[in-house]
Amino acid sequence: MTELTLFKSGAQLPDYLRGDTDEFTKRLAGSSGGKTISIKGGVWRMIVGGEEIAKNEDRAMNLVFVNAAPAVARTYYEGSYEEGQSTSPACFSADGKTPDSAIKTPQSNSCATCAQNIAGSGQGESRACRYSQRFAVVLEGDIGGNVFRLQLPAKSLFGKAEGDKMPLQAYAKFLAGHGVPMSGIVTEARFDTTEAVPVLKFRAVRPLTRDELAVSRTQGGSDDSTQAIEFKMVQKELPALPASFAKPALEAPAKATRAPVKPPEAAEEEEAPAPTKRATKKVDPPVTTTKDVGALLDEWGSDDE
Repeated sequence: MTELTLFKSGAQLPDYLRGDTDEFTKRLAGSSGGKTISIKGGVWRMIVGGEEIAKNEDRAMNLVFVNAAPAVARTYYEGSYEEGQSTSPACFSADGKTPDSAIKTPQSNSCATCAQNIAGSGQGESRACRYSQRFAVVLEGDIGGNVFRLQLPAKSLFGKAEGDKMPLQAYAKFLAGHGVPMSGIVTEARFDTTEAVPVLKFRAVRPLTRDELAVSRTQGGSDDSTQAIEFKMVQKELPALPASFAKPALEAPAKATRAPVKPPEAAEEEEAPAPTKRATKKVDPPVTTTKDVGALLDEWGSDDE
């Protein structure tokens, strides 16, 4: 995507252009669904309505935090997941305590006791259920302009400070200890180049002016800010397979279960080898043909998307 000058952290947008999007631009843009700053791939990306419209490859960007979600959320994806994919989560929690009411088959009744919350349930020693928190931020050079969602993963949230570069929670505690509101400070967010995945560290750059602070607080109470921090996800359902294609898959196991006719005593003695024989018989041309048809239908379906 083409890099936009307005996305540079130090760019100044004229006052007469701020918040003055005309109606035809809104119609052409359609429903944006909010604006997001993504850190996928260690690059700052501006996402509007799910589409990347600009990127900034600088290591750091100066932001002002104007609002934050009230809790650290949790999200669990079955299998491997990469940021930016349209995969739906298998389970999620906005408050980090219990699964969302929209989840039909939650992994557990409590996030604290969930098997996906155990170290080692994910890759390496990580947890399969991931922490994240959403924030509403504005750019230093455009405090009165666009409000963006910035969603930070666990490594950008938790951890120890290293000099003046800190994970966000440590940074917030540092400011609170000095009686300074985060919404009143220009914060540098910088990629930690020692990490294999995108991780941000934060430090204070300068205090806002009195006028800038007033704008920052107004932005924090805006509808755009509320939308940015809202944790709202949809659990997609897989489409039902047509009955004509579902029947062959159901008939094969039924025939296999009727095959053993030995007395209960003999069946009990030969219980272990019996599955091996049935597994060998399953690899027949009819089953392979059904799989080939399904694969072909999947290919047709992928072409239509």
